[in-house]
Formats: sequence, structure tokens, C-alpha cells
Amino acid sequence: MTAWVGLTGGIGSGKSQAAAEFARLGVPVIDADAISRSLSADNGAALPAILATFGASVFHEPGRLNRAALRDLVFRRPEEKARLEAVMFPLIIEAIRQQQQRHSEAVYGILDIPLLVEEPLFRTLVQRVLVIDVPEAVQITRVAQRSGLSEAEIKRIMAAQAGRRQRCRAADDVIGNEVSLEMLAAKAERLHRYYRALFSRPTRVCP
Repeated sequence: MTAWVGLTGGIGSGKSQAAAEFARLGVPVIDADAISRSLSADNGAALPAILATFGASVFHEPGRLNRAALRDLVFRRPEEKARLEAVMFPLIIEAIRQQQQRHSEAVYGILDIPLLVEEPLFRTLVQRVLVIDVPEAVQITRVAQRSGLSEAEIKRIMAAQAGRRQRCRAADDVIGNEVSLEMLAAKAERLHRYYRALFSRPTRVCP
């Protein structure tokens, strides 16, 4: 049975790059964000439930979600965010489990999932938690450089996520990623060797 490591980190931590490093090493990687986007894409599997929950005002047309309208709604009203999560989370979890079954022969896999610490339901999908950690000042600088968002907007996003201490307390393993891509790759490779040894089981030999 494949062991699954939940990979998480705050915005700007380099979590996606870390996932790419594990993929480069041949580890199966499941991207929860990509699953979420596919579920809410044009004619996606989540759209009927979103329509039933929020109505046509968050759609451009039937089968095509108005993401900006829905995002604005859930940011302004926390109760609407909870309603959206109640729609999306079970669908995301089901899709993740389906993908996990396709990699049943691997020693271990990586589940790249931003809300792993914030949402207890997602913890049921993994056996271990790996956090990509950077100082908050680095997060702000990186996100501003790549997105053009203001510092106030970035801090608002960060405030909606688990804090750095909360993530690190939940972690079994932590990779600090404030230096360089080369250093991140080296740390991922060391953890890869550790995980292969940790999750490998001795072969049973029949007498």
C-alpha cells in the first residue's frame, strides 16, 4: 500500500517547486489545486452543485463559472465560503482518492495540498506532513514579485491561511526554502531517500 506525504506551505513558500522536485525524482504527485480547478472548469463536475447552492449570479452562462463573482462573494461573506467548501471538499477528496488508487504500487507519493493544516478532513488522506517553510517577509516579497499584488493584499491572503507556527507544529518534516532552488532540490532529494527507506517494507519470504 502506498504511503502518502501531504505537502503544504503558505503562499510564496515554494510548495509547487518542491512538488516538482519530487516529481523529477519519479515520485507520484497529486495536485489538489489542479483537481479543484478541473472540478470547477467549464462543464466541470462541481458546477451543478455550485449552481444549486449559489444560483445563476455566479455564472457567466450555463456550464461556465464566473470565478471573479464567486471569489468576491466568498471573500466578503465567511458563511458563503463555508457553503462553497461544503460543496467542493467532498468532491476534491473523492477525486484525490481515485488518483491515489492509480499509484498503488509506489512506495510513497506526494499530495500537494494547500489547506492540509487548515482542514482536518484532508489529513485523512496522508500518513505524514511535510511543510515548506519560509519567513513571512520572504513570502510577501516573492508573491509581490510574481503577482504584482500589494503588500496589504498579500497579508490579507496570508491571514486567511494557517500561520507559520501552526503549520510547523503540524509538520512531521520541514524544508526551509529561503535560499535557492538548488538548495531546495538537494533537501528534497535527501528527504526522498529518507522516505523510501521509511516506507519500504521488507519482502515476506514464504518458508
